[in-house]
Amino acid sequence: MLVSVYVPFAVTAVLAVLGPRLARRLPPRPAAWALACAALVTAVGWAGALALLAFTGLAQVPLVAAEGRWSVAALRAEDPVYRIVAAASALVLVVGAVSLVVAAVRQVRHLVRARQECARLPGDTELAVVDDDAPLAFALPGAPGRIVVSRGMLRCLGDGEREALLAHERAHLRGRHHLFQSVWRLTAALNPLLRPLAVAGGFVLERWADEEAAEHVGDRKVVAHAVGRAALAAARAPRPLALAVTGGAVPQRVRALLDPPPARRSLPFVAGGLLMAVCCASLANAASDSDHMVDSAQWAQCAVHAGTAGAPSKHRHTPGSCCAGHERHATREHRP
Repeated sequence: MLVSVYVPFAVTAVLAVLGPRLARRLPPRPAAWALACAALVTAVGWAGALALLAFTGLAQVPLVAAEGRWSVAALRAEDPVYRIVAAASALVLVVGAVSLVVAAVRQVRHLVRARQECARLPGDTELAVVDDDAPLAFALPGAPGRIVVSRGMLRCLGDGEREALLAHERAHLRGRHHLFQSVWRLTAALNPLLRPLAVAGGFVLERWADEEAAEHVGDRKVVAHAVGRAALAAARAPRPLALAVTGGAVPQRVRALLDPPPARRSLPFVAGGLLMAVCCASLANAASDSDHMVDSAQWAQCAVHAGTAGAPSKHRHTPGSCCAGHERHATREHRP
């Protein structure tokens, strides 16, 4: 546990530094899936490692030790974690949990507002054109979702660019990109080190929709022009709380559309998968070491009770029965 419990922290730091850079150079669709999976795995690893570190401090509280029936002295002898580390881990875990709950409530409210807005839009088709001079275009998730475009935006674009814009927003709905955004926002709320992944994820989602629009239209330059013109027109318009064609880093998106489609590369995904496997294996090893540590402390406590002749017991078992039970448990654990 001395080393393995800290591995998820190291994996998270490596992912936060290298993940956004690699994601911008990879095909956007697999990159989005990879970022979402990596965020989930590292968030769980982060919380699990913090919980194990916090437990080592909590387990040494006499009341907790009495309830768990283990020896505080034996636990302190085997536990290599400093109390300040355990206390800091507990504090970070509590703050992260509270932040996660707040972010989850905000996400639910955002989705509810989006569905309500969908229901208030005129018409019952996928496209809703609103009579507004402000250049707006975005996708509202719902059941089903709606594409909202203002007349001001339509006047800014040509026929081919309008088709590209609608294909872009339709890709957001078809790919359920709002769920990816929710994953990144929630994991970043739990673990602040994952915030760069959330930013990179928003860019990758826009690139995903750009590539699908380019495939639909058949001309990457038309999509690039549509993205650029829409962004320039909407520069002074209020940004909606939804997936919009004007989102992300527009110059980088236009540059990517003017270049050939990104080549498929397997090495970054394999390396990322290995990092996730190391994170999971290290957390499992740390949990196993923690369980063994507690079992040894319980064994030591039973030995103390067994060696105290005639001393009254607080528990409802005989002094020897506890040791016998732990001996049978240890035998089962070490049996080949």
